[in-house]
Amino acid sequence: MASEAKDITAPPAGKQVIAHEGKRYVTVKEGLAHILVPEPSEEDKENLRPDQAVRQVFYNPIQQYNRDLTVLAIKAYGKEAVQQKQASHSKLEKIIEKKRKRQAQKQDQQPNKAQKGADGEKATTEPATDATSATEHETDVIVEKGDEQATNGEAKKGKQPPFTVLDALSASGLRALRYAHEIPFLTSVTANDLLATAVESIKLNVKHNRLDDKVNVCHDDALAHMYTLIAKELRAKDPKGKPTMSEKYDVVDLDPYGTAAPFLDAAVQSVRDDGGLLCVTCTDSGVWASNGYPEKCYSLYGGVPVKAWFSHEVGIRLVLYSIQTAAAKYGLTIEPLLSLSIDFYIRVFVRVKKSPAAVKFQGGKNMMVYNCDSGCGAWSTQFLMRNKPSPNKKGSGVFYKHTFAQGPSVDKGCEHCGSTMHMAGPMYGGRIHSPDFIKRVLGELEEAPTDVYGTTLRIRGMLQTALEEILLTPEEQEAEKAKEEAVKAGKKPDPAFKEAELAAIDPYPFYFHPATISGILKCSCPPEAPLKGALRGLGYRVTRSHCKPGSIKTDAPWSIIWHVFREWIRQKAPVKEDNIKPGTPGYRLLRLGEKKKQEEQAEGAEAPKEQQSEQAEGETMPEVVFDEQLGRDDKTIKLVRYQANPRENWGPLNRAVGRVPSHHRKD
Repeated sequence: MASEAKDITAPPAGKQVIAHEGKRYVTVKEGLAHILVPEPSEEDKENLRPDQAVRQVFYNPIQQYNRDLTVLAIKAYGKEAVQQKQASHSKLEKIIEKKRKRQAQKQDQQPNKAQKGADGEKATTEPATDATSATEHETDVIVEKGDEQATNGEAKKGKQPPFTVLDALSASGLRALRYAHEIPFLTSVTANDLLATAVESIKLNVKHNRLDDKVNVCHDDALAHMYTLIAKELRAKDPKGKPTMSEKYDVVDLDPYGTAAPFLDAAVQSVRDDGGLLCVTCTDSGVWASNGYPEKCYSLYGGVPVKAWFSHEVGIRLVLYSIQTAAAKYGLTIEPLLSLSIDFYIRVFVRVKKSPAAVKFQGGKNMMVYNCDSGCGAWSTQFLMRNKPSPNKKGSGVFYKHTFAQGPSVDKGCEHCGSTMHMAGPMYGGRIHSPDFIKRVLGELEEAPTDVYGTTLRIRGMLQTALEEILLTPEEQEAEKAKEEAVKAGKKPDPAFKEAELAAIDPYPFYFHPATISGILKCSCPPEAPLKGALRGLGYRVTRSHCKPGSIKTDAPWSIIWHVFREWIRQKAPVKEDNIKPGTPGYRLLRLGEKKKQEEQAEGAEAPKEQQSEQAEGETMPEVVFDEQLGRDDKTIKLVRYQANPRENWGPLNRAVGRVPSHHRKD
């Protein structure tokens, strides 16, 4: 017997049946939002698995992690953005009040030449009215400069400043619904989609969730919608030719089915250029994280991928590079706040600012990668330019010169195993995370109810791992310490710190995988704790990457890593040398050819120069101790750092039913 259906105006609840215009829907609850999914027919119920459903509009429950994380990230970003707007409003009010007082003083100082009587009173009043109008005009101009989206009235009355979000590819509208429900300072969210059935679904869900006052439903091509907004702003000028009030979004969210590359140019121009947030998902991991389609990757992201175990981190940097180059054409610079490789996709959060001066640092923050993909897997980076600090004429600070870089950084053969090196890139070579932003998101997570955010354990584990993988250079550590001391003392940080942050690169961009290296050397894989202990004992820092379980990220050079593995084989896990073929990378890395040379030397033959240099290198290498205790991380707090497969046949699922352009998705 079919469940009793309720009207669409009924209060939303999970698993309820809704009847509307002759159709029946089942309510699915996620976060604080409820969406209506068409109820399967009796025939479908018999033929489909329990985890399947007939989808007219795409809905993937596995993506709840993405949506939970995005809500928390927008909350962390938005609170700071709203505070800055409110501070700007307060500052403007003080400026306005001072201008009014000065204008009033000028009026009082003017001699009163008016005649007595009604005409005189009128003559006295009119100049004051004109002055007031002039003052109000000046006020409006100031407010527009300080915060283009706020009107003078809003600033004076102290109302909450506007905070707007664009869900450019909305599908069922679930993201927009969750933003409207769960972000308290949000004033409006635009849910846009090209597919007519998706738009009808969004309208239905908005009505059922009673969010007509916050969610604006738009039926348009995402590119057309964003470019229309851009064109409108370019045409909007005041009588003096200056830009008027902006309608750009505080947050633009791109979550396509596949690549987001076609939308990036419009997106960087549609988000506010005073620090707006751009959220981007790319699910085409077969392009940016594999070596099967380098030509496709280059056409979409402007760079070539790698054939390596760290390909997903390369994918993150390729996506950031494509966003950066799209923004730089318009004098916009990006600051990556959080960049994650999750399951089958990438999710990045970047701040966009108008700063032609900061754009000059871009060449020195992009790099090529030389990768020994057919041999030992070692890599080396080559930055396209150099951002070189030089002392200024006064000697009181530094300024940056943007110069050519020397190259190449490696020979055509790998210095460790002799195999051929291949190039990848260009890609983003700066920091991919902001520690401050991650800490703020973790702070939001502490207050997030688990019945609303069902993936809190995984979010906490991945964010903590991302925070730990940031290895600052000694110079950056000193700068951070100086900034903290300045803040504690109530002083403003040195302006030089800002330029240093703009020039900062990531000298340790990738991780290595011990199991893969062990396979090359034909040895048993060392446990994580002894391996970390050995590297830490030599004075290097060791952490893990959020991209892959079992990964190791360190500031140790490759020569030290190979030395540690050779010592592991010598001390703990001897290998059968007969199983390692001469000429292979493992044979060269373990220097197995030296035994024959030593035998020849014992017979009176002179040792070759190559052997003499290798012996000298071995004498200078430090002693390695596999200290398991030193290598253990703090495990007092249990974290879910990596996701297990949630169910059988999970993944990106198929595209929703409907004809749409190739650059659109239904999620």
